[in-house]
Amino acid sequence: MHIHFIIHESFEAPGAYEDWALNKNHEITHSRVYLGDKLPINIEDIDFLIVMGGPQSPATTREECLHFDSVGEQQLIVSAVNSGKAVVGICLGSQLIGQALGADFEHSPEKEIGKFPIKLTETGHNHELFCHFGNKIEVGHWHNDMPGLTSDAQIIAFSEGCPRQIIAYTDLVYGFQCHMEFTLPVVELLIQSSEGDLNKAMEYRFVDTPEKLRSHDYSEMNKVLFEFLDKLESRYKTHLIE
Repeated sequence: MHIHFIIHESFEAPGAYEDWALNKNHEITHSRVYLGDKLPINIEDIDFLIVMGGPQSPATTREECLHFDSVGEQQLIVSAVNSGKAVVGICLGSQLIGQALGADFEHSPEKEIGKFPIKLTETGHNHELFCHFGNKIEVGHWHNDMPGLTSDAQIIAFSEGCPRQIIAYTDLVYGFQCHMEFTLPVVELLIQSSEGDLNKAMEYRFVDTPEKLRSHDYSEMNKVLFEFLDKLESRYKTHLIE
């Protein structure tokens, strides 16, 4: 399996997603666009396309952020979806998936930074890839926006602060507004890059202080994410055979 990551900033690291790929001995490649890496020209050799988060939005232009090509990434996402690849977007990545499929991103009702519970919808409870999540699970958050909904999209999970935490766009395409990839080193990178937001933690209902962010155990949600990815890999391989 060939897993390709699009990484927008050094502090938006793939964390547990890359840990999973390494543990499975998958081939891993990256487009670290903040370093000037190009997006893949050909999607055919890629099995999983994983699009990470970032401070940008799908509306961010090249003039506003020279290394971020929203249009190019959306075109790549559409190519991957049409080619039957597995596609997972995290935070900004989830918004880019929705945008690429014709659903505009929106601002979330609440800013969320920290570790807070998400709850599964009835669709989520009955979904083969998410039924192991249980009724609710505490996961990482670091966002202001949320992905758009296409006519076929299914909301898998929501939180008190955001009604769209996990979206199923197709059998192989999923948007995670939440950050189940967080590990302590990844969180530390984000803390160092977000001093302004965290200094105002007391102004928001769902923003943790740096001390609280460092105190959380992220390992259990990582394990739940690994099981999701195992299931998605199995589904992808089944699609290849059919």
